[in-house]
Amino acid sequence: MEYDTMMMDGESLGPSVKISAADSSHVDFELSNVDLSFANSLRRVIQAEVPTIAIDLVEIEVNTSVLADEFIAHRLGLIPLDSREIDQLNYTRDCDCDQSCGKCTVTLTLHAKCSSDEVMKVYARDLTVGFDRPNNHIGNPVITDPDGHGSLIAKLRKGQELKLTCVAKKGIAKEHAKWSPTSAVGFEYDPHNKLHHLDLWYETDANAEWPKSKYAEWEEPPAEGEPFDYDAVPSRFYFEVESVGNIEPDAIIQEGIKELQRKLAGLIHGLGENDDMNGDYNGPRSPDGMDGGAPWQDQGYTTPYAGAGNASAWGGGGATAYGTTPYGNSGSAGW
Repeated sequence: MEYDTMMMDGESLGPSVKISAADSSHVDFELSNVDLSFANSLRRVIQAEVPTIAIDLVEIEVNTSVLADEFIAHRLGLIPLDSREIDQLNYTRDCDCDQSCGKCTVTLTLHAKCSSDEVMKVYARDLTVGFDRPNNHIGNPVITDPDGHGSLIAKLRKGQELKLTCVAKKGIAKEHAKWSPTSAVGFEYDPHNKLHHLDLWYETDANAEWPKSKYAEWEEPPAEGEPFDYDAVPSRFYFEVESVGNIEPDAIIQEGIKELQRKLAGLIHGLGENDDMNGDYNGPRSPDGMDGGAPWQDQGYTTPYAGAGNASAWGGGGATAYGTTPYGNSGSAGW
């Protein structure tokens, strides 16, 4: 994957993205002409809400290694799996199948037995991926080391055996960290601390004890004696996104933007700009009115059971919705 330093601009006053460095595992870029809330929302979505696939269920048939079943299951869950074109895989909770199928899960199997005196190392490359899956690459263990081994799962001595079946599912890091597409997301703004959002503790010299980041060269330092601008807000934000290998870093950002758009679209749909937009909304809402079309508790006094007037149906001698009460019959005293 080749990248060049580039500028992607909309309008001059719109959001601007400048990619400063990128390769197959990380990308550094500057996001400008947006506010802090938007930039931080993008950071949080990239970290926690971009869907990937990871091993979620492990059925261990044989385990005579020194590691406990739970220990091996935890290791398997943290092995990154290829999550490209993850949209072709359904969430298990949204799938029409009874429990699992090729549209919502990927099955991986492992069978290793040591028969020599040498220690046998079991790696992620030893996992066998099933054929029932949306495409030929989703669910494959991600192997990036030069030797092509992948993550180490266990070590077996002579006579020890490990046989298991794994079920990988689609999820997000908000549910569990094993679904995280990133190993780290760096986020920084105001490298010169002009806005005083940081209160730097120091002994003698803050500039000497707090070295500036590399992004300090991208912005002008504050002038000597420059008055503080109480209305200033940050507008340039620096991201460093490192992928674990299951999704390319540029795709992580794109998927994060799509997820943020979906969230905003859902919010707009839920709130609605007028009453017509709420016509098909089935969630909780305020009562629009009763049979007569009048607002509920008109003028703040009547109840849904009142016929007319501003008195409560339970007072003023009126009858309840169920007829007379033991305390009066249409205003009369006694039983």
